[in-house]
Amino acid sequence: MITTLEQLRAGHLAGTRRLKLACGLSEFPREIFDLADTLEILDLSGNALSKLPDDLPRLSKLRIIFASDNPFTELPEVLGQCSQLSMVGFKANRIRTVSGQSLPPLLRWLILTDNEIDTLPAEIGACTQLQKLMLAGNRLRTLPEELAACSRLELLRLAANQLSELPAWLLRLPRLSWLAFAGNPFSEALETAALTDTPSADIRWDELKLEQQLGEGASGVIYRAALLARHEHASRPVAVKLFKGAVTSDGLPDCEMAACIRAGDHPNLIPVVGKVKDHPAGTHGLVMELIDSQFTNLAGPPSLESCTRDIYDADTRFELASVLRLAYGMASAACHLHRQGVMHGDLYAHNILHGGQGRALLGDFGAASFYATDDRDFRSALQRLEVRAYGCLLEELIDRCDWPAEEADIVAKLVALKENCLSEDIGSRPLFDEIAAVLRQLTGAGDRDTAAFAVV
Repeated sequence: MITTLEQLRAGHLAGTRRLKLACGLSEFPREIFDLADTLEILDLSGNALSKLPDDLPRLSKLRIIFASDNPFTELPEVLGQCSQLSMVGFKANRIRTVSGQSLPPLLRWLILTDNEIDTLPAEIGACTQLQKLMLAGNRLRTLPEELAACSRLELLRLAANQLSELPAWLLRLPRLSWLAFAGNPFSEALETAALTDTPSADIRWDELKLEQQLGEGASGVIYRAALLARHEHASRPVAVKLFKGAVTSDGLPDCEMAACIRAGDHPNLIPVVGKVKDHPAGTHGLVMELIDSQFTNLAGPPSLESCTRDIYDADTRFELASVLRLAYGMASAACHLHRQGVMHGDLYAHNILHGGQGRALLGDFGAASFYATDDRDFRSALQRLEVRAYGCLLEELIDRCDWPAEEADIVAKLVALKENCLSEDIGSRPLFDEIAAVLRQLTGAGDRDTAAFAVV
């Protein structure tokens, strides 16, 4: 809830732990220090601030600060003096300079998306608690080697920068699971090829009739629509995603569209019907098959506290057969994507649509990245990185699984598979085709048609 400056000044917010002010502030309100004994989360996004006070550490319990959509040109060094600060979000500012002094000792989650940063300080290697680092939409040409010391780093967003390569040490980080790097010079040719060389139907804007809005994400808005008949056939319902065109926390919408098209057909992916052509405003869009409304998100995205792990409803439980079917479907889909040279980059339960009984569809390609499949070592390294994300998903499913005693052997093998996927010995992790093979055996499918375990 957004509070007002008047409420703050009147003393009506005494004892509050969370404060959000968005009222055109050009200076930090000193009245905030009246909350020093309790304030943990401070959100100053959407103002006109360019500096923070030198005595900010007086907010001794401050754990989280957001200051997105402000005109800061540097990450304030005073943040580094805030002893309890673990999450810092300065998205969509004008930040060019990040000093090593600005990084708090307990930093766990740093968001600097959509700024003008060309260099990160070597001191970032001292942030040993860092789990999430979001840098999409900047001007980075290199990464400091000291970042290799951040052994707890799990999610890294590097899309839409100026990187000429991914450093080899990056793919050796033992917990890295969710990586996005599209929109950099070293991957540009592959992204262009995906849009121009992959067969995809052009669907004219005047062939679509938008109906109600189904949802909205960082990269675009999804509508239910009717695809009008070109000849005598009846129109049919579809979903249309219109991209916003701005950089998101994951990367560029054009790269997302390229990945959706390049992904091709698979029973556990949402089918793409074609690309929108001749939109009057030049907006890019995709036409996709309309998914049955019984499909819902498997989980919610991570919270401020969970950082990298999804949030499930407290009463979420799965039968073993559903877990096996869902796990197989996601492994099969990931295997298919990597054959196309696509890494999903955001393999999470909150990006999976679940229709019950293990029927599942993997969506949201906003963090997807492209790579050349003929580079065997690079291909294997990226796949084993994403296998750890899959291991996290498998762990969450197992933790919420009910199974009869007579299935204990199957569950033990499933747990062993999960442990192998999560191994910090990266080279020992299985690849997705190996994972799918194990799951086929556990389901008793043997050599039968594996489509029986996918969405039909």
